[in-house]
Amino acid sequence: MQLLLIHSDFIEYEVKKSTPVAEKIDDSLKSGRMEEALTVFVAVEKPDESNPRYVIDRGTESIINVAGQVKASRIMIYPYAHLSSNLSSPKTAVEVLKGLEIILKSKGYEVARAPFGWYKGFTIKCKGHPLSELSRTIRPEGVETVTITPAAAAEKPEVVSEAIKAEEKLKSYFYILDTDGQLKDPKYFDYKGHKRLSAFVDYEMAKKRAVDRVPPHVELMRRLEIADYEPGSDPGNMRYYPKGRTIKSLLEQFVLNEAFKKGAMEVETPIMYDMEHPTLKKYLDRFPARQYTVIADKKNLFLRFAACFGQFLMGHDMTISYRNLPLKMIELTRYSFRKEQRGELVGLRRLRAFTMPDMHTLCTDMDGAMREFKDQYEMCIKTLETIGIDLSDYEVAIRFTKEFYDNNREFIESLMTRVGKPVIVEMWEERFFYFVLKFEFNFIDSLNKASALSTVQIDVENAERYDITYVDQRGNKQRPIILHCSPSGAIERCIYGLLEKEAMESENGMVPMLPVWLSPTQVRIVTISEKHVPFAMALADKMDDIRVDVDDREETIGKKIRDAGKEWIPYVVTIGDAELNNDKLPVVVRAESEQNKPNKVEMTLDELVARIHTETACLPYRPLPVARSLEKRPKFVGSI
Repeated sequence: MQLLLIHSDFIEYEVKKSTPVAEKIDDSLKSGRMEEALTVFVAVEKPDESNPRYVIDRGTESIINVAGQVKASRIMIYPYAHLSSNLSSPKTAVEVLKGLEIILKSKGYEVARAPFGWYKGFTIKCKGHPLSELSRTIRPEGVETVTITPAAAAEKPEVVSEAIKAEEKLKSYFYILDTDGQLKDPKYFDYKGHKRLSAFVDYEMAKKRAVDRVPPHVELMRRLEIADYEPGSDPGNMRYYPKGRTIKSLLEQFVLNEAFKKGAMEVETPIMYDMEHPTLKKYLDRFPARQYTVIADKKNLFLRFAACFGQFLMGHDMTISYRNLPLKMIELTRYSFRKEQRGELVGLRRLRAFTMPDMHTLCTDMDGAMREFKDQYEMCIKTLETIGIDLSDYEVAIRFTKEFYDNNREFIESLMTRVGKPVIVEMWEERFFYFVLKFEFNFIDSLNKASALSTVQIDVENAERYDITYVDQRGNKQRPIILHCSPSGAIERCIYGLLEKEAMESENGMVPMLPVWLSPTQVRIVTISEKHVPFAMALADKMDDIRVDVDDREETIGKKIRDAGKEWIPYVVTIGDAELNNDKLPVVVRAESEQNKPNKVEMTLDELVARIHTETACLPYRPLPVARSLEKRPKFVGSI
C-alpha cells in the first residue's frame, strides 16, 4: 500500500462520474469537505491482497504517527490510484479503505472517506511546513520474498552489476565549475540567480532518487491522452495512446534525423543476450544498471539496457579502415530495459522499459574522440532546443577522472563556457567505470528532482573487451576510442520534461502548450452549429500536411473552446455564419495568448497554412492520429 499524507488547510472533493468498479454511495458522499485535516491519499496494491489485515493495521499506525506529529484530529481518506501501477482488486481496495476508516474512528479521530471507484474533482491546500508532505509504503510481511512456482523454479535473484555495488561505495568529489574557470566547493558557492543548479546539487548530494509526491506531468499525460500506467504489465512499462504514440514517433524520427546528419548509420540488434557470453558477462559488471533476466531453453538471458552490446558485437565482426573513422552507428531501442528501484518509478520520469536513441562512434585516438565529443555536445544542445527544452531548463553535469581533468583542463572549461553558466562536476580519484569523461544535461522538475537527458561518454575499455580494431595507415591493427551518445536521452523522458516545463510555466501565469510540430492536433476548427460542419470539413481538407480536426459535437461553443484549451491546441478557428462567405478566419493563437485572455487574429486559410508550415519546416510530420471528427472520437481516459 502506498500512502501520501498531506497536512492541509482544507480538502474538498466532488464526484463526477462512476467507473465500472465504483462502490455504491449515498448522495451525501458525492461531495465532501474537511478543514484542518490530514489528507491521506491511498493506493492499495496487489501484494496487499495476501494480508489485508496486516496493511490495515500498519497503515493505521503510520497515519496515527503522522497525525500526532502534525497535531491533526481530522483525517480524510482519499483513494488515489495514481500512486501505484500495481493496484489490487477493487474488493481488496474497498476492504482496506473501510478498515482504515473504522479503526481510525475507534481511536477518536474525526474521519471522512472519499468514495472508491468514482472520478472526482478535488481541491487541497497544503500547509507547507516541513512535515506537511510525507509518504509511506506498507508491505505485508513476506512480500519481499520471491515465491517459487514450478514454472519459475529456475528463476534467479535480481542481477545487480558490480558497477551498481561499487557506485554506492565509490568515492568521488563534487565541485561547481564557475564561469571564471575555478572549481568551487558546492557548500559555499553563491547560488544567487542559479536556483535550479542549487536544487540539482542537493539532489546529487542526497542521492535520493525516490519520489514522495506525484509530479504534475502524471496528471497531464493522462488528461492529454498521451500515456498511462499499464496495470497488466510490470511497473515502469507504460501504455501509449494514439496522441502519445504520435508525439513519441515524431521525437524518434527527429533524433534519428539529427544523427543521420552527422553521418550515423542505423542498425538493429536483438533485445536479449546470453548472460554467460564471456565478453558480455564482463561488460555487465561494468555498467551501472539492474537487469531484467529471462530463462529460455536452459539459458540465462538478460534484456538489454542499452544498444551497446549489439553494436559492439557488430563492430567486432567488421573490417574497418582508418579511412572509415570516425564511424557512427545508431539504434533507436524500442525498448531498453532497466529494473529500476520501485520507489523511483513514477510517470514518464523513470521507467523500466524505455526508448533510447543510442549512437556509438569509433575514433582513431583520444584527440579524435575529444573533437567528436565537442561536436556531439553541440548536437545535443541543439537537439533539445528544437524539442522545446532550452539551456535554461536543464543543468549540466560533467564527470571525469582526476587524471583526465589534469591533462585536459582547458577542454573541460570549454564545455562550461559553451553553456555560459556554472556546471556541477564530479571527479573520481581513479577510474572504475569504462569511461574517463561524460556529460549529462539534467532537467530539473517541479519536485526539484533531476533527470538526465542527453549524454556523451568517452569509453576507453570496450574496444579491447570486444576486440574491435581498425587498420591504420601502416597496415597495423589499432584499438579505437568509443563514444557513447544519446542526443536526447530517453524519448519518454523528453515528453516528461516538456510536460513538467509547461506545468511550471503555467504556475507562473503562462499558457502551456507543446511545440506546434509535436502537437497531436495543430489546428482545431470549432463549429457553432451543425450547418457549419460541411464548410469546416472542406477547410480541413485544404490544409495539407497539417494535423487538423473538427469539433462537430453537440456542445455549446463555450465548452468547445474550453476543451480546445484543455488540450493545448495551438490554433483554434471558429466557424459561424460570418465565416461562410468571408476569406478571413478568426484564429486564436495559443502561443500569443495569456491565461484567460486568448489572442484572436484574423488571417486567410493560406496565411494560416503558411504560418504552420514555417513553424514546422524541416521537422518530421505524421498525420492526425485520431478521427478528424470529434463526434466520432472515443475517449481513452475518463474524467481526471
